[in-house]
Amino acid sequence: MTSAFRPDHPDIDDAMWIQVDDIIAENRSIAGSVIAVLRKCQEIVGYLPRELMEYIATGMNLSRSDVFGVASFYALFSFEPKGRHTIKVCTGTACYVKGIKEVIARIGNEFDIEEGGTSADRRFSLEGVRCLGACGLAPVMVVGGDTHGAVSSDKVIHILENYE
Repeated sequence: MTSAFRPDHPDIDDAMWIQVDDIIAENRSIAGSVIAVLRKCQEIVGYLPRELMEYIATGMNLSRSDVFGVASFYALFSFEPKGRHTIKVCTGTACYVKGIKEVIARIGNEFDIEEGGTSADRRFSLEGVRCLGACGLAPVMVVGGDTHGAVSSDKVIHILENYE
């Protein structure tokens, strides 16, 4: 594939397109490799915009509906931009009882973000998860790979200030 056929997309620069081309070229002849190609391309761009999925379909000689069907089936793929830092807040019983809803509200108010969304500056994505397996630390949240326990609505903004 050549750059003449690359769609214009504000989130994908020339260096990213080159990496996408390499991934497609490495996998084009491998049957059933579309999941791996989508995953690798999402790692590069951060999500799978429509233009990228169409480009992958063309490069892999697949229909757009086949590529979109695979991407929409698996929860690991995102069609919306994600933040640089993903905040996972536990909404399980122990965390709920100890005030996680207030923590979520404080994050939402401070960063103008809803659960399941991404802040406008793409600094944070906020996800509610049923259980993080750390009930003894309730209420708990994970930012990237960092677990934070005994989080309160008073402490949460101070914690998040450490993530640029």
